[in-house]
Amino acid sequence: MAEPKNFYYKQNRLKQLRAFCQVVKSGSISAAAEKLFQSQPSVSLQIQALERELSVKLFERRGPSLKISPQGDVLYNIAQPLVEGMDKLEDTFAAAFGHLDSGEVNIGAGESTILYIMPEPVRRFSAAYPNVRIKLHNVTGRDGLRMLRADEIDFAVGSMLDGQEDIHYQPVVTYDPMLITPLDHPLAGREQVTLADISPYGLILPPRHLSTWRTVDYTFRQAGLSYTVALEAGGWEIIKKYVELGMGVSIVTDICLTGQEKVAKIPLTEYFPRRSYGLVQRHARYVTPQAQRFMEIIQECYADHAADLETSLSEEDPTGADASAWPAGF
Repeated sequence: MAEPKNFYYKQNRLKQLRAFCQVVKSGSISAAAEKLFQSQPSVSLQIQALERELSVKLFERRGPSLKISPQGDVLYNIAQPLVEGMDKLEDTFAAAFGHLDSGEVNIGAGESTILYIMPEPVRRFSAAYPNVRIKLHNVTGRDGLRMLRADEIDFAVGSMLDGQEDIHYQPVVTYDPMLITPLDHPLAGREQVTLADISPYGLILPPRHLSTWRTVDYTFRQAGLSYTVALEAGGWEIIKKYVELGMGVSIVTDICLTGQEKVAKIPLTEYFPRRSYGLVQRHARYVTPQAQRFMEIIQECYADHAADLETSLSEEDPTGADASAWPAGF
């Protein structure tokens, strides 16, 4: 007796879901077929079978492009961890017995996070698991969130301000806000300064779309004070260099201050919130054993800072948001 066609497709549910998830990530059936080493008609049939069996439209077809439907988005959030978990079953099983002898971990982080927060965790992980490849992706802001949502990175490390429903943020370490000035600046040498003291001097700030600028703008506006931006530059290392050169003053997080800089440093904790840095993950995403172990090592490295988190979290965002725009230095 011939096997019913729909029974054949149900027996290949994992294959269907794998194809569906790949179409979502790739944006087209042809790109997904190439990634899966399958024919385009085969991938189309698998998507059609899912739609028929679930009685939904998973994609809105607009000519050659595909846009995931609301029902498709729900299915993707359910299916993606299942598919990835099955595809990485061997690694997960081995990890259950303490063996991490292969694979890779992809981490998104900004330049300053890579320079100042990641070195010790990377060193410890590499020493413990030399056969696991580590890929650090230098990304911030919207690019980092896009990679996270596209499953191009396992997790990110950085700071967040605005809450996102699909993103989970776990603070790990906190740092204090600091005014830095050239050594011969009129404010250099003071133990304390006010916002009114800073207002007349040109600020060197990260790009406008990052949250550091937002925080500075909010704080000065709340105080009824104006400010000027002398220079816009990305990355704490660049900002520190131009402060040293006398191009302006800056408000930074002391994560970036090593003690080797030729700048004066004045605390600003009275006016600006402490900044937490932590683990950024997408909800309902499968976490590989490699990524899970790396996150544990990050937490172990900064365990001494855990007591500081409770006091910093309530002050983290002066606008009242919970926790996304990654600031310069993420």
